[in-house]
Amino acid sequence: MTSATLTTCDLPACSTELTAFFRPHSVALIGATERAGSVGRALLENLVSFPGELFPINAKHETVLGRRAWSSLTSMGKAVDLVIIATPAIQMPEIIRECGICGVRAVIIISAGFKETGAEGAKLEQAVLDEARHYGIRIVGPNCLGLMSPAAGLNATFATAMAGAGRVAFLSQSGALCTAILDWSFSQRVGFSAFVSVGSMLDVGWGDLIHHFGQDPETESIVIYMESVGDAAGFMQAARQVSLRKPIVVIKVGRTAEAARAAASHTGAMTGSDEVLDAAFERAGVLRVDTIEELFDMAELLAKQTLPKGPNLAIVTNAGGPGALATDALVRNGARLAHLQAETVKELDAALPSHWSHGNPVDVLGDADAGRYEQAFEAVLADSDVDGLLAILTPQAMTAPQAVAQSLIKAMENTAKPVLASWMGGSAVAEAREKLNAAGIATYDYPDEAARAFQFMWQRQDRLRRLEETNRLACCSRHSMTEAQALIRQLQYLGRLLLSEAEAKSVLKAAGIPVVETHVARNESEASDHAESLGFPVVLKLLSPTITHKTDVGGVRLNLQNRDDVVEAFRHIQSAVSDVDFAGVTVQPMVTRRGSTELILGCSYDAQFGPVLLFGAGGIWVEVMQDRVLLLPPLSPKLAHDRIQQTRIWRALQGIRGQPRADLQAIADVMVKLGDLALAVPEIAEIDINPLLASEHGVLALDARIVLRQ
Repeated sequence: MTSATLTTCDLPACSTELTAFFRPHSVALIGATERAGSVGRALLENLVSFPGELFPINAKHETVLGRRAWSSLTSMGKAVDLVIIATPAIQMPEIIRECGICGVRAVIIISAGFKETGAEGAKLEQAVLDEARHYGIRIVGPNCLGLMSPAAGLNATFATAMAGAGRVAFLSQSGALCTAILDWSFSQRVGFSAFVSVGSMLDVGWGDLIHHFGQDPETESIVIYMESVGDAAGFMQAARQVSLRKPIVVIKVGRTAEAARAAASHTGAMTGSDEVLDAAFERAGVLRVDTIEELFDMAELLAKQTLPKGPNLAIVTNAGGPGALATDALVRNGARLAHLQAETVKELDAALPSHWSHGNPVDVLGDADAGRYEQAFEAVLADSDVDGLLAILTPQAMTAPQAVAQSLIKAMENTAKPVLASWMGGSAVAEAREKLNAAGIATYDYPDEAARAFQFMWQRQDRLRRLEETNRLACCSRHSMTEAQALIRQLQYLGRLLLSEAEAKSVLKAAGIPVVETHVARNESEASDHAESLGFPVVLKLLSPTITHKTDVGGVRLNLQNRDDVVEAFRHIQSAVSDVDFAGVTVQPMVTRRGSTELILGCSYDAQFGPVLLFGAGGIWVEVMQDRVLLLPPLSPKLAHDRIQQTRIWRALQGIRGQPRADLQAIADVMVKLGDLALAVPEIAEIDINPLLASEHGVLALDARIVLRQ
């Protein structure tokens, strides 16, 4: 597995101490009761097995469930490490104050009745937080199930059973899902280093917990069920540090919710919150999955398996259909079938029957025995273009599942490449699966599941590589944007929110982004004079304080050859809109597009993650093509180049059908500068460069719009 070392310029080490939550020596339960069916009783029943000191707190009874009870924390005469509270919310500020006076630094608030109830609840919640911060208390919750630390024997929840011990930290925003996962974990024999219901995350959030478990020697991987990000900056900072050492796997609900907001630019309209979240996860090295099964499968697999060095998978199967199923899943999810080298094919020709598939997937045919499988395994794993192996077996009369499993185990022992298996069937292959699992080979019921697991492994490797580059950026100087800052702030001072095309291009030019020469004309005479000064042919575009998509209203006239053409075009544009919408035209040289590719490059501001860049295929078909990627700045040319390759327009930029190869370095450089501009000038809400013309000679912004934040 790839490893990396953070430099001294990288993110600061964790300063948050959460050990008292997961390794306490003493615990107090405020709200302990004998009342049947109550949360306080369920908590106490779970806590009685805690090996440390336990202090039930009940103001009305001297004993609870046969154990001595105290009337309050102050009556105990000693401090405790962890306090769990299950009393009405209205009492919470006073209780937190008492915790602070008694020296308590870790509190779990089980109780609900805070901001989820409305304005009064939010006010109460703020009062709790104010008291906690005054005394330096950390809080998990409120409105949560609690937490478990199996290795410490701590079950501070009102769930029905204690989680099994293991190496996975499970963090969930849903208490109900926690109980379902807990029940599922028993049948699947999944264990946990910790099991945490985070609740409303009043104080302790994702970032705090990721930092903690990143340093916890008992935790190999972190899995998260997420409904909202909360403190996005804290999450990103922690994830960028920890995911270099331990896999972080997230299932985030809300993929299909209507997320795109109304915006004045293409970019703003095309960036929805879920897409931005995907970009943020990628930036932080976090792996996002779609199902609970994938969540835990990948947490275990990524913590133990060698990661592939590339995306190329070889498939060895004794049936064509399962091989095709795996291939579809592999390619659809972003990995690739390995192209077998000629030497490998020659070796397989010598080892397999003449009617084998002669390619990848390697179909060793239905009558394959363990020896034939073994020869195929060895041949493909020796191929330098193969990054991993998926072995598929369907139970047939001539096939010995256990013998083939032993052949795969032998092959795995002689390679550093990841090996996955899909022994399809039920009882006929059960013992062989057990043998494979015992040897550390991940097994899957179906080959498409195995192929998707390989794709996740490659995604993890690829994100680690990018994360190293991301963290390196912390030590890099950025482009100076002082001139662009001054222009923006001057326009904002004048009350401008929507910049004209000419103003937008002035800002981009000040940021070092090449723009086509542009002049403003308020009347026909000025337009004609500018055209002659530039030299024909020219382009006229509507200059409007209200209209941003000029082509929609006939506001663009191309290839104007003389003064008469310019006058006619000016009148046409003016007549197409109202006086309120018309402020003149811009006059620009007609730039030939032969040998060039139209791109879109933009930026919008996300409320959680800040500036988000968009890159993809541009021009008038931008919404139709939907060929785009999102990126979070700052960028390096390497990071920009990597993301360009994830678009379909990448192939056109390579040069096709006699077209020259575009200047990819120039494209990457403009992306870096736009990211620096967005970070340096937070007053910018949206930037849209469409089209950005890319050719072998560089890039040129033909049109631009900028919207400022109010």
